[in-house]
Order: sequence, then structure tokens, then C-alpha cells
Amino acid sequence: MTTAPLAARLTRVDGPLFFPVTAYGPDGGLDLDVFRAHVRQGVEAGAAAVFACCGTGEFHALTPDEFGACVAAAVEETAGRVPVVAGAGYGTALAVQYAELAERAGADGLLAMPPYLVVADQEGLLRHYTALAAATSLETIVYQRDNAVFTPETVVALSRVDGIIGLKDGVGDLDLMQRILSAVRTAEPGRDFLYFNGLPTAELTGLAYRGIGVTLYSSAVFAFAPDIALAFYRALATGDDTTVNRLLDGFYVPLVELRNQGRGYAVSLVKAGVRLGGLDVGEVRPPLGEPLPDHVKALSTLVERGRALLEESPAKDGA
Repeated sequence: MTTAPLAARLTRVDGPLFFPVTAYGPDGGLDLDVFRAHVRQGVEAGAAAVFACCGTGEFHALTPDEFGACVAAAVEETAGRVPVVAGAGYGTALAVQYAELAERAGADGLLAMPPYLVVADQEGLLRHYTALAAATSLETIVYQRDNAVFTPETVVALSRVDGIIGLKDGVGDLDLMQRILSAVRTAEPGRDFLYFNGLPTAELTGLAYRGIGVTLYSSAVFAFAPDIALAFYRALATGDDTTVNRLLDGFYVPLVELRNQGRGYAVSLVKAGVRLGGLDVGEVRPPLGEPLPDHVKALSTLVERGRALLEESPAKDGA
């Protein structure tokens, strides 16, 4: 086990950030044994951190008891080898309750998702995340997306809040992100504030985010094809843009085009991919729906193509 702060551990990552799906049994209930196997396989495959019960893990569909059980299972399976970050969301009062559950379960940190439904002003958002960060001893990453989009000035204020260590961007506005980075760097010189590319299939924009200095990213692909995700991560980290572009053109761009053919595919298609790999994690819970059979077949073909591209990659022998 390690007691190193989450921020320090995420600064030294040497692999993709793993967002496991949540496993359900035939009756639709939580299947912790399969979830444990999924987490264990991800860590053994080279994950740098486990983000449990977040977007890909269907945080929205879990009861508080299920959430606590999943986070505890992830903590036990990782056994301190990599940090475990748990999702927290909804309004401030509920987000605090989920944060407390995550702390009791042994999580290392929180991914603070947008508040439920309301479109708040910047001051309201700042109050929300300040209250959440103060509720536990867990270090917190704020997730920018949907109804929680920040001005550079607000991110500067967030960076000054005790316990908030970074910003995960799910918007994809590089102009805004560059202004945020510049604002924090100018207002807080020497502050080690972390930034994450949190777009769906983040690898697609990896080169662009790397260009502005954002190298941490969430990898949904790692959940069902860790070998492809790890090869891409290493190529991107070492500047092997030949391999990066080969995988982008032959695997990631077609994957995004497939993902865009259905609502909720950023979760349900990932879960289908895990099942294709031989681990029966069950279907998604409503209101999400399952991908069409033809789309699952197309995903299987894409994974085969991606692995064939790894065999062609000159980086393979030196990986």
C-alpha cells in the first residue's frame, strides 16, 4: 500500500487511466466478482489508475450501496498498486454523500462530475466544488463538461481550493483550454495543477492536447482492448507519431465513427467490447440501451484490425 498523495501519483503515470465498466448479472443486479475480475485484468494489463463508478461505470445508474461496494472492491483488487478514483455527482448534498462513501471505501480521490440538471453561474459552480472538496480528505479532480464549463478565472479559483488537484476536460475547446492553462500558470506560478483530456475516445484528440501540454487522458478503449490502448499511449508519450497516426487512421477514427451511430454508445459500446473479450459484464442499465448487433459485429472487426495494426507497427519490437 502507498500513502503518497493522489496528485503526485498521477503526475508519474506510466500507462492509460482505466475507467472500468460496472458488471451486472443476468438479473440486472451488481456482479462484484466479475467487476473485480475486470479491475484486476486492467491493472495487470498496465493501467496507471482505476477510475471506478464514473461515466463509463454508469455512476448515474448505481444506488449508494452499489456505489460503495464497487469502490471498495476496486480498492481491494488494486491493493495500493495504482490509485483508485471514484465518481461523485448530482447536487451538492448528494455529491457530498457519495464522496463520504468513497472515502469510507478507501478511495484515493474523487472525480467530481457536473451537478444534476441545473445550469449554474460560475459563482454557484465554484461554491459547489468548494463544498465537495471540503467534505472529505480525498483529493478531487473537477470534470468540465455539459452544464459545468468554466471560465479561466473560475479555474484559477478552483486551483486555489484545498483538495482540488486538477481539471478533466470533456468539452474539447482547445482555445478555452489554452486560456485556462495560461491563466493558472500566470496566477499560480509553480502550482502543480493537473489537466486531463476527458473527451470520449480521448485518443482521437491526443495529439492536439499534447500540443498544449495536456498528456493525461481517460481511455475507454483500455477497458476492452488494453493492448491497443497501451500501444497508443506509449507511442504518444514517446513521440512515435508514425504509430500514433497508423492507429488513429486504422482504428480510432473508425471507432469514433461507429460510436457516433448510437446514443449512449460511449458506454454501451465499450461494455459490448468487454463482453467480446470474454468477460460477461452484462448489459447497460436503463435509460441507456444496447448497441445494434451489426454495430457490435463492426466493433469486433475493428478490434481485430487494431491488433493487426500493432503487428505492423515498427514500435512493437521496442515496446
